[in-house]
Amino acid sequence: MAVPPPAAPLRRRKLLALGAMAAASAMLAPRVLRARPSTSVPSTTPRPPSPLPSTTPPPPSPLPRMPRAERREWEAFKRRFITADGRVVDTGNNNESHSEGQGWGLLFAVSFDDVDCFDRILAWTGRNLCVRGDALHAWRYQPGAANPVSDLNNATDGDLFIAGALARAARRWGRPDHAATARAIGVDLLRLTVRQVAGRTLLLPGAEGFEHPDRVVINPSYYAFVMLDEVARLVPSPLWEAVRADGLALIQEGRFGPWMLPPDWLSVSRADGSLAPAASWPARFSYDAIRVPLHLAWAQVTPPLVHHAFVRYWQCHGMSCPAWIDLYSSETAPYPASAGMDAIRSLAGWTRQAVSAARFPSVNTASDYYSASLVMLSRIAWYEIRADGDTIYS
Repeated sequence: MAVPPPAAPLRRRKLLALGAMAAASAMLAPRVLRARPSTSVPSTTPRPPSPLPSTTPPPPSPLPRMPRAERREWEAFKRRFITADGRVVDTGNNNESHSEGQGWGLLFAVSFDDVDCFDRILAWTGRNLCVRGDALHAWRYQPGAANPVSDLNNATDGDLFIAGALARAARRWGRPDHAATARAIGVDLLRLTVRQVAGRTLLLPGAEGFEHPDRVVINPSYYAFVMLDEVARLVPSPLWEAVRADGLALIQEGRFGPWMLPPDWLSVSRADGSLAPAASWPARFSYDAIRVPLHLAWAQVTPPLVHHAFVRYWQCHGMSCPAWIDLYSSETAPYPASAGMDAIRSLAGWTRQAVSAARFPSVNTASDYYSASLVMLSRIAWYEIRADGDTIYS
């Protein structure tokens, strides 16, 4: 798989600091967003919505154990990206670590019944990222810095995966202490990251930095529905069902351009709830938004119109699908999608009949941590879907 040129960032970064909105444009300067034409797509999708799947979290399924043949993928991931003390290393971002990666590492460990690695990742996470004064986690650790955790803001997707993995570990290994920790995270997520805006229940990407006088910015890829369901079962609240239902509606309505794809970052108007790609980031289906079809397929809640849009885009580009596309200009990345993106396409792009024959890329073909993580997430989702015997889309 070709590697992007050095001038182009290997992947997106969360930009969760308080000043992130203003800084984002400067940091992304190597890829200047083209001026939007006068015939730009309206801020809300005019297409009539298709019926949304059920928003009620399903009861917990028995956790399938990953096949022995998949163990080599987990061992390769551990060897490449997890240190002896449990730090998951983001090799595409200066070897930093993030709550996202720690949460994914915990999920991978419980999926492969690896208690030792789970305990090491959890211990490192608690020592280094659980420093906010609540149950949430600081989003970034910068090794070698005078203060490795200089920004105490959280990343909501990271906290969801940490809590969801803890909930699964509690069930699999009979650990009520893990359930208690997950429950505390869920309580603080409801308290600090759920907001009512123009009749919608929104999940903020972080506790700070995304609420503005005229709009709120969200990240559609942070709606990890399977993990939301794990947390909702431990912390029952009607707010979770509202977050889930409105998250699905936002994904369905918040699609733009000729391909009708979701952007990495989405702006929600406080005045009327209308949607538009967030102005501080390029209007792209890119490194963040690629996780939207993953989360929808994994939870078996993909609306048909959304599924068809993804399939149409992927089939049109064939094996040379670009790493990103501008939703307004249709400009594409000068380099191809990563192995991890290809894995998501294999998972989410086909019907039940085709997915059983899917062949996912290997962790060893992934160029960096993020791509390898998407490979692992797609493989785990595929086996869980097969264990449930469900279809890939509704």
